[in-house]
Amino acid sequence: MIALILMFGTISGAHFNPVVTLSEAVQGNLPGREVLPYIAIQVVGAFAGVAAAHGMFGEPLFFASEHVRTGAAQWWSECVATFGLIAVIIGCSRSRPAVTPFAVAAYITAAYWFTSSTSFANPAVTLARSATNTFAGIRPVDAPGFIVAQLVGAAAATAVFCWLYPAIPANATVAGTVPPGDFAVKPEQ
Repeated sequence: MIALILMFGTISGAHFNPVVTLSEAVQGNLPGREVLPYIAIQVVGAFAGVAAAHGMFGEPLFFASEHVRTGAAQWWSECVATFGLIAVIIGCSRSRPAVTPFAVAAYITAAYWFTSSTSFANPAVTLARSATNTFAGIRPVDAPGFIVAQLVGAAAATAVFCWLYPAIPANATVAGTVPPGDFAVKPEQ
């Protein structure tokens, strides 16, 4: 995760997650016209990841999950996991942008272990995991409850952490994650 965030931070803001995209748009860090293309690519990428993993293990590229993942505890878990993810992104990107990739990866790793849902915290991943009947899967019928919980968690975290960490000045970062001066091409003197 750290490598991907570092690699794609200056290209896309390194958000591979629709709730991150929506949060960034609400904060004014991403133009509204870019939200649907980002989400479409995130969903396609998640399904491509499932196909790639299945291909490596000789499984059919896609097959519906039969793993039951539903109920109030699972949904609450997803709400908490997603709240925390958005909190880490906003808090770190506004206070210590250079550590954001490491903090996000550490949080996702920890959330896998401390949540009963194993922290999907990503609607694109939730949809893609409904296309695998491996241990990581979720029945397609259970996915909407997870996605609603993720949206609620993201909305709550965006509101709380934008209040706790007021907006940074315009042009201070790229998509709220990386100072542009770190990668800007300097004109020759």
